[in-house]
Amino acid sequence: MNAAALPVPMRLLPDSAAVASDGTLELGGCRVDDLAARHGTPLFVYDEEHLRSRCREAVAAFGADRVIYASKAFLCTAMARLAHDEGLLLDVATGGELFVARKAGVPAERLVMHGNNKSLDELKMALTSGADTQARPGVRHVVVDSFDEIDRLELLRRRGFPRPRIQVRVTPGVHAHTHDYIATGQDDSKFGFNLANGDAARAVERLLVGDFAEVVGLHCHIGSNVFAVDSFAKAADVMARFASRFDLPELTLGGGLGVAYTHDEEAPTIGSWGSVLLDACRAMNVKANVFVEPGRAIVASAAITVYRVGTVKDIPGVRRYVSVDGGMSDNPRPVLYGSGYEAFGVASVAAERPDAARIVGKHCESGDVLIFEAQLPKGLKVGDLVATPVTGAYGYVMASNYNKMPRPAVVFVSKGESRVVVRRETYDDLVRLDVD
Repeated sequence: MNAAALPVPMRLLPDSAAVASDGTLELGGCRVDDLAARHGTPLFVYDEEHLRSRCREAVAAFGADRVIYASKAFLCTAMARLAHDEGLLLDVATGGELFVARKAGVPAERLVMHGNNKSLDELKMALTSGADTQARPGVRHVVVDSFDEIDRLELLRRRGFPRPRIQVRVTPGVHAHTHDYIATGQDDSKFGFNLANGDAARAVERLLVGDFAEVVGLHCHIGSNVFAVDSFAKAADVMARFASRFDLPELTLGGGLGVAYTHDEEAPTIGSWGSVLLDACRAMNVKANVFVEPGRAIVASAAITVYRVGTVKDIPGVRRYVSVDGGMSDNPRPVLYGSGYEAFGVASVAAERPDAARIVGKHCESGDVLIFEAQLPKGLKVGDLVATPVTGAYGYVMASNYNKMPRPAVVFVSKGESRVVVRRETYDDLVRLDVD
């Protein structure tokens, strides 16, 4: 049998995944069909203990206060609180992400402000957040990304805003093996200061001679969903050589560790990633404290998305289409990047999947495809529940209201209990910003 037609590999499912006596999937001790009946579909279901386990694995690999969760992968107040509770710092890239993290109760000094085009207002927010507490106001540090941003920080300091701690984002010229849209370390990038043309050195030197910021370190990020750990080692080597010129106390070597989405993919563990990075730093005699920014590796495989089948359409000699009640509005990655996923029947998670089909959404786009060539259990019919695993990263956070589709609910499950952490949008929500 074709390997793709075998039962969905359990290693792609959240850690707590189990098969009930009748063949139905359970997560966190909860039956997924019960969750769908209670909360509706589409539905994101996260294994909370899986999330906590990956946070702890990262801290064990890199050390306390050295892991910065890349909140863009998945952010809501519950996730921000969980990452903070597990000892992670949080990376926020916009005023909105900063607001959500602070709303969750994360102290400002546990946040890192990112972004390639921070507005003056966002920088003000980053520099003054937490000013009503006894702690030093402002985020832990700002990752500076451009000369224009340096100008803005200098202006704000002249206006009396707090003196920020700064890491300088460097584009190291390392090409990661990933999709062009999520590669960030190559010379041709909108992110950071180019190392090869001297911009990085000029930025650091300008900041060091000024008195408007405290330069504490350097930063790089080579891309997202990277599988080749030697790419990270190469970036560490390049950055260590550059950092040796400045003797700064901190070095952030980004995130971007990939995860397996399909049966034929294997991804490095967080522990093996840590070993490669830290070994490379030791070999280069790096004295700085090394930070990392995992996002996808923390949350992606912690969740599944559950859909209900609405239409099954056979076109003889062409293909079968299985239409579900979600689509590109809750998972745009297949449309954006051609990303691959698996699918399985919730009621028969351990069953073989001999039937081929294209799983599509309900949007008015031919490109509204969730899985281009899905393998499904025999006899899937209208009303059945299907699920796609490894949707915990860049799913809900990239969701839209295209065709005025309300965004799904998000549920955390643990130890036989479920809780809604993001409620399902209603039709009333779709017009709450409209002005008559």
